[in-house]
Amino acid sequence: MVQEFRDFIAKGNMIDIAVGFIMGAAFTAVVNALVENVLMPIIAIPFGEPSFDAIIWTVNGSEILIGSFLTALVAFLLVALAVFLFIVKPYNAYRDRTASDEPEEEAGPTELELLTQIRDELRRS
Repeated sequence: MVQEFRDFIAKGNMIDIAVGFIMGAAFTAVVNALVENVLMPIIAIPFGEPSFDAIIWTVNGSEILIGSFLTALVAFLLVALAVFLFIVKPYNAYRDRTASDEPEEEAGPTELELLTQIRDELRRS
């Protein structure tokens, strides 16, 4: 059982997943810092504050924290924008630049076409 566990932990896929998870967590911190420290203050320029948390609706004595929701929504959209601009677009440009210019080989005849050719050759014999 110990050997099986050791084999399971040492598998390449498990190590790859662990590294990817750790890198993803570290990158999350970078993206969140970009959004909170750079992009949200830019949002504050026209609105005066980088947060909408002060917007509260009161209905029958209940406070609806609509501003907190708006802040989270804007932060989500900014994170999505940052990921798109700093990861997706550069990766797509890299992939397009490194794509092979060689045309893909044409697929050969299908199985049905081969069987038809064999049948026709057999009829001629």
